Amino acid sequence: MKKAKLLWVDLEMTGLEPEKDRILEVAAIATGWDLKPKADFTAVVKVPESLIKERMVGEFWEKNAKSRDVLIEQNNSGREIKEVEKELVKFLEKNFGKEIILAGNSIHQDRKFIDRELPKVAKKLHYRMLDVSAWKVYFEGARRKKFVKPEEHRALADIQGSIEELKWYLTFLK
Repeated sequence: MKKAKLLWVDLEMTGLEPEKDRILEVAAIATGWDLKPKADFTAVVKVPESLIKERMVGEFWEKNAKSRDVLIEQNNSGREIKEVEKELVKFLEKNFGKEIILAGNSIHQDRKFIDRELPKVAKKLHYRMLDVSAWKVYFEGARRKKFVKPEEHRALADIQGSIEELKWYLTFLK
């Protein structure tokens, strides 16, 4: 099997501050430059209930109550972050060669959490990233074209949506 080049990642977290918040859910899809999935990985990370009660409040979480409730409910079945990291490293070693380029929507934010909570994964990543958000900014601003994807705020569905979004932008290059 040809090794994947792009590691598509989406994380669901208790919030957006890496110093205060924690990863709740991890999804990864390995693709080549053709954007066809070769393998995927998902995991639920267990975080302290006190952190959930403290951080998963406010307008965003009220607006996305359905996703919040699922994330909270599945927390009991989650595993420790170090265990998830170990499995994710195995996934990378199995599906990638030397160069692993991180890809996703607003991937710079996820990268902050990866650097902080998944340092062994971070060490395997190339310094360059493929951020679909850059395409979004250009197409919405310069071309007045908008890709509409469902915002489920669930890691696997969101990353699948990001791949579809990039495929849509690429149709304009043909």
